[in-house]
Amino acid sequence: MFGVPGSSYYDYLKRKQKIDVERLTLRSLVVQHFNESRGAAGSRTLQNMLQDEGYTLGRFKVRNLMKEARLCSKQPGRHRYKDTGGEQPDIPNHLSREFNVSAPNQVWCGDITYIWAEGRWHYLAVILDLYRRRIIGWAFSSNPNAELVIKALDMGYEQRGRPKGVMFHSDQGSQYASRKFRQRLWRYRMKQSMSRRGNCWDNAPMERVFRSLKSEWVPKAGYMTQNETKRDISFYLMDYYNWRRPHQYNNGMPPAKAEEQPNLLSGIS
Repeated sequence: MFGVPGSSYYDYLKRKQKIDVERLTLRSLVVQHFNESRGAAGSRTLQNMLQDEGYTLGRFKVRNLMKEARLCSKQPGRHRYKDTGGEQPDIPNHLSREFNVSAPNQVWCGDITYIWAEGRWHYLAVILDLYRRRIIGWAFSSNPNAELVIKALDMGYEQRGRPKGVMFHSDQGSQYASRKFRQRLWRYRMKQSMSRRGNCWDNAPMERVFRSLKSEWVPKAGYMTQNETKRDISFYLMDYYNWRRPHQYNNGMPPAKAEEQPNLLSGIS
Protein backbone atom coordinates (compact mmCIF):
# COMPACT_ATOMS: atom_id res chain seq x y z
CA MET A 1 0.00 0.00 0.00
CA PHE A 2 2.89 2.42 0.80
CA GLY A 3 5.18 1.15 -1.95
CA VAL A 4 7.81 -0.10 0.52
CA PRO A 5 9.66 -3.26 -0.58
CA GLY A 6 9.32 -6.25 1.68
CA SER A 7 13.10 -6.58 1.92
CA SER A 8 13.29 -3.09 3.49
CA TYR A 9 10.77 -4.10 6.13
CA TYR A 10 12.69 -7.23 7.09
CA ASP A 11 15.99 -5.31 7.10
CA TYR A 12 14.38 -2.85 9.55
CA LEU A 13 13.40 -5.69 11.85
CA LYS A 14 16.97 -7.05 11.83
CA ARG A 15 18.48 -3.63 12.65
CA LYS A 16 15.97 -3.17 15.45
CA GLN A 17 17.13 -6.40 17.06
CA LYS A 18 20.81 -5.37 17.03
CA ILE A 19 22.26 -4.17 20.34
CA ASP A 20 24.17 -0.88 20.13
CA VAL A 21 26.93 -1.61 22.66
CA GLU A 22 28.50 1.85 22.34
CA ARG A 23 25.20 3.61 23.00
CA LEU A 24 24.47 1.40 25.99
CA THR A 25 27.92 2.24 27.40
CA LEU A 26 27.37 5.97 26.95
CA ARG A 27 23.91 5.78 28.49
CA SER A 28 25.32 3.88 31.46
CA LEU A 29 27.97 6.57 31.96
CA VAL A 30 25.34 9.31 31.70
CA VAL A 31 23.28 7.61 34.42
CA GLN A 32 26.39 7.14 36.58
CA HIS A 33 27.46 10.79 36.40
CA PHE A 34 23.87 11.97 36.81
CA ASN A 35 23.50 9.93 40.01
CA GLU A 36 26.87 11.13 41.32
CA SER A 37 25.64 14.71 40.89
CA ARG A 38 22.50 13.82 42.86
CA GLY A 39 20.30 14.64 39.92
CA ALA A 40 21.76 18.11 39.30
CA ALA A 41 23.82 17.54 36.13
CA GLY A 42 22.20 18.68 32.89
CA SER A 43 23.16 17.89 29.32
CA ARG A 44 25.98 20.47 29.20
CA THR A 45 27.55 19.22 32.43
CA LEU A 46 27.25 15.58 31.42
CA GLN A 47 28.75 16.34 28.00
CA ASN A 48 31.77 17.97 29.66
CA MET A 49 32.18 15.04 32.04
CA LEU A 50 32.14 12.50 29.22
CA GLN A 51 34.51 14.57 27.09
CA ASP A 52 36.88 14.70 30.05
CA GLU A 53 36.92 10.89 29.93
CA GLY A 54 37.77 10.86 26.23
CA TYR A 55 34.31 10.47 24.65
CA THR A 56 33.31 12.73 21.75
CA LEU A 57 29.61 13.58 21.60
CA GLY A 58 27.33 16.61 21.43
CA ARG A 59 24.63 17.93 23.73
CA PHE A 60 21.88 16.70 21.39
CA LYS A 61 23.05 13.11 21.83
CA VAL A 62 23.41 13.57 25.59
CA ARG A 63 19.84 14.89 25.75
CA ASN A 64 18.61 11.82 23.87
CA LEU A 65 20.52 9.52 26.21
CA MET A 66 19.01 11.31 29.21
CA LYS A 67 15.56 10.96 27.66
CA GLU A 68 16.10 7.24 27.08
CA ALA A 69 17.15 6.82 30.71
CA ARG A 70 14.28 9.06 31.89
CA LEU A 71 16.62 11.54 33.56
CA CYS A 72 15.61 15.12 34.27
CA SER A 73 18.03 17.47 36.04
CA LYS A 74 16.79 19.64 38.89
CA GLN A 75 17.14 23.39 38.44
CA PRO A 76 17.28 26.09 41.14
CA GLY A 77 14.40 28.55 41.31
CA ARG A 78 14.62 32.28 40.84
CA HIS A 79 15.64 34.52 43.69
CA ARG A 80 14.42 38.06 44.29
CA TYR A 81 17.22 40.33 45.48
CA LYS A 82 16.80 43.29 47.80
CA ASP A 83 17.81 46.88 47.16
CA THR A 84 21.45 47.60 47.87
CA GLY A 85 23.26 50.14 50.04
CA GLY A 86 26.66 51.80 50.22
CA GLU A 87 30.19 50.73 51.03
CA GLN A 88 31.66 50.12 54.47
CA PRO A 89 33.22 53.50 55.46
CA ASP A 90 36.59 52.08 56.52
CA ILE A 91 36.68 49.04 54.15
CA PRO A 92 36.00 50.06 50.51
CA ASN A 93 34.97 47.73 47.73
CA HIS A 94 38.47 47.41 46.25
CA LEU A 95 37.50 44.42 44.10
CA SER A 96 34.68 46.32 42.34
CA ARG A 97 33.45 43.20 40.51
CA GLU A 98 36.79 42.56 38.80
CA PHE A 99 36.27 38.80 39.07
CA ASN A 100 38.71 37.79 36.31
CA VAL A 101 42.20 37.42 37.76
CA SER A 102 45.35 36.24 35.99
CA ALA A 103 47.02 34.07 38.64
CA PRO A 104 46.31 32.07 41.82
CA ASN A 105 46.31 33.77 45.23
CA GLN A 106 45.55 37.25 43.92
CA VAL A 107 41.95 37.51 45.12
CA TRP A 108 40.07 35.29 47.54
CA CYS A 109 36.36 35.58 48.31
CA GLY A 110 34.55 34.47 51.44
CA ASP A 111 30.97 34.13 52.61
CA ILE A 112 28.71 32.33 55.10
CA THR A 113 25.55 30.32 54.52
CA TYR A 114 23.27 28.25 56.74
CA ILE A 115 22.71 24.47 56.71
CA TRP A 116 19.94 22.56 58.51
CA ALA A 117 21.37 19.75 60.67
CA GLU A 118 20.30 18.01 63.88
CA GLY A 119 17.01 19.89 63.84
CA ARG A 120 18.53 23.40 63.88
CA TRP A 121 20.57 25.81 61.79
CA HIS A 122 24.32 25.47 61.47
CA TYR A 123 26.67 27.71 59.54
CA LEU A 124 29.17 27.13 56.76
CA ALA A 125 32.01 29.51 55.82
CA VAL A 126 33.80 29.00 52.51
CA ILE A 127 36.88 30.57 50.88
CA LEU A 128 37.17 30.72 47.07
CA ASP A 129 40.19 31.58 44.92
CA LEU A 130 38.87 33.62 41.99
CA TYR A 131 41.59 32.48 39.58
CA ARG A 132 39.86 29.24 38.59
CA ARG A 133 36.99 29.35 41.12
CA ARG A 134 38.61 26.73 43.33
CA ILE A 135 37.45 26.12 46.92
CA ILE A 136 40.51 26.43 49.17
CA GLY A 137 39.04 26.53 52.69
CA TRP A 138 35.87 25.98 54.67
CA ALA A 139 34.61 25.69 58.24
CA PHE A 140 31.38 24.46 59.85
CA SER A 141 29.92 25.46 63.22
CA SER A 142 26.70 25.91 65.17
CA ASN A 143 27.71 29.53 65.89
CA PRO A 144 28.07 32.17 63.14
CA ASN A 145 30.88 33.99 64.92
CA ALA A 146 34.28 35.38 63.97
CA GLU A 147 35.98 32.09 64.86
CA LEU A 148 34.06 30.40 62.05
CA VAL A 149 35.41 32.67 59.30
CA ILE A 150 38.90 32.71 60.85
CA LYS A 151 39.02 28.92 60.77
CA ALA A 152 38.06 28.89 57.08
CA LEU A 153 40.69 31.55 56.33
CA ASP A 154 43.37 29.62 58.22
CA MET A 155 42.61 26.51 56.18
CA GLY A 156 42.88 28.41 52.90
CA TYR A 157 46.09 30.11 54.02
CA GLU A 158 47.77 26.81 54.82
CA GLN A 159 46.37 24.98 51.77
CA ARG A 160 47.81 27.62 49.44
CA GLY A 161 51.26 27.70 50.97
CA ARG A 162 50.89 30.89 53.05
CA PRO A 163 50.83 33.39 50.18
CA LYS A 164 51.42 37.14 50.56
CA GLY A 165 49.68 40.10 48.99
CA VAL A 166 46.25 38.45 48.66
CA MET A 167 43.10 40.59 48.48
CA PHE A 168 40.28 39.12 50.57
CA HIS A 169 36.74 40.11 49.55
CA SER A 170 33.49 39.46 51.41
CA ASP A 171 30.15 41.02 52.23
CA GLN A 172 29.63 43.37 55.18
CA GLY A 173 28.84 40.60 57.66
CA SER A 174 29.74 41.29 61.26
CA GLN A 175 32.10 38.31 61.29
CA TYR A 176 34.26 39.79 58.52
CA ALA A 177 34.16 43.26 60.06
CA SER A 178 35.12 41.97 63.50
CA ARG A 179 38.37 42.95 65.13
CA LYS A 180 39.55 39.34 65.40
CA PHE A 181 39.13 38.64 61.71
CA ARG A 182 40.75 41.91 60.63
CA GLN A 183 43.70 41.19 62.89
CA ARG A 184 44.10 37.80 61.21
CA LEU A 185 44.10 39.46 57.79
CA TRP A 186 46.73 41.91 59.01
CA ARG A 187 48.87 39.02 60.28
CA TYR A 188 48.66 37.33 56.87
CA ARG A 189 49.37 40.65 55.10
CA MET A 190 46.09 40.55 53.21
CA LYS A 191 44.17 43.52 51.85
CA GLN A 192 40.50 43.57 52.83
CA SER A 193 37.67 44.46 50.47
CA MET A 194 33.92 44.49 51.16
CA SER A 195 30.82 44.51 48.98
CA ARG A 196 28.28 47.28 49.16
CA ARG A 197 25.62 46.61 51.76
CA GLY A 198 23.12 44.02 50.60
CA ASN A 199 24.63 43.81 47.10
CA CYS A 200 25.03 40.10 46.29
CA TRP A 201 26.36 40.89 42.81
CA ASP A 202 29.51 42.36 44.35
CA ASN A 203 30.36 38.84 45.55
CA ALA A 204 28.67 36.88 42.76
CA PRO A 205 31.17 33.98 42.49
CA MET A 206 30.61 33.06 46.15
CA GLU A 207 26.84 33.31 45.74
CA ARG A 208 27.16 30.90 42.82
CA VAL A 209 29.01 28.36 44.96
CA PHE A 210 26.30 28.35 47.63
CA ARG A 211 23.56 28.25 44.99
CA SER A 212 25.13 25.13 43.48
CA LEU A 213 25.68 23.53 46.89
CA LYS A 214 22.09 23.96 48.02
CA SER A 215 20.33 23.23 44.74
CA GLU A 216 22.52 20.28 43.74
CA TRP A 217 23.78 18.61 46.87
CA VAL A 218 22.28 19.41 50.29
CA PRO A 219 19.20 17.23 51.06
CA LYS A 220 15.96 19.18 51.20
CA ALA A 221 15.26 17.85 54.69
CA GLY A 222 18.77 18.65 55.90
CA TYR A 223 21.16 16.31 57.72
CA MET A 224 20.66 14.09 60.75
CA THR A 225 24.02 14.73 62.46
CA GLN A 226 26.91 17.20 62.40
CA ASN A 227 29.39 14.48 61.45
CA GLU A 228 27.28 13.50 58.45
CA THR A 229 27.03 17.16 57.44
CA LYS A 230 30.77 17.79 57.64
CA ARG A 231 31.64 14.61 55.77
CA ASP A 232 29.15 15.24 52.97
CA ILE A 233 29.92 18.95 52.51
CA SER A 234 33.66 18.33 52.65
CA PHE A 235 33.33 15.77 49.84
CA TYR A 236 31.29 18.19 47.72
CA LEU A 237 33.55 21.23 48.17
CA MET A 238 37.04 19.70 48.14
CA ASP A 239 36.44 16.71 45.87
CA TYR A 240 33.35 16.89 43.67
CA TYR A 241 33.25 20.66 43.11
CA ASN A 242 37.00 21.12 42.72
CA TRP A 243 37.90 17.98 40.77
CA ARG A 244 34.80 16.57 39.05
CA ARG A 245 32.11 19.18 38.50
CA PRO A 246 32.55 21.09 35.18
CA HIS A 247 32.66 24.86 35.68
CA GLN A 248 31.36 27.20 33.00
CA TYR A 249 34.01 29.82 33.83
CA ASN A 250 36.73 27.28 32.97
CA ASN A 251 35.13 26.26 29.65
CA GLY A 252 33.68 23.12 31.21
CA MET A 253 36.74 22.08 33.19
CA PRO A 254 36.69 21.54 36.99
CA PRO A 255 38.54 24.28 38.95
CA ALA A 256 41.41 22.13 40.26
CA LYS A 257 42.13 20.66 36.83
CA ALA A 258 41.89 24.12 35.23
CA GLU A 259 44.60 25.38 37.60
CA GLU A 260 46.94 22.79 36.12
CA GLN A 261 46.45 24.35 32.66
CA PRO A 262 47.50 28.02 32.96
CA ASN A 263 47.00 28.72 29.26
CA LEU A 264 43.32 27.79 29.40
CA LEU A 265 41.11 30.63 28.15
CA SER A 266 38.53 31.75 30.69
CA GLY A 267 34.86 31.79 29.89
CA ILE A 268 32.22 33.93 31.58
CA SER A 269 31.90 34.39 35.34
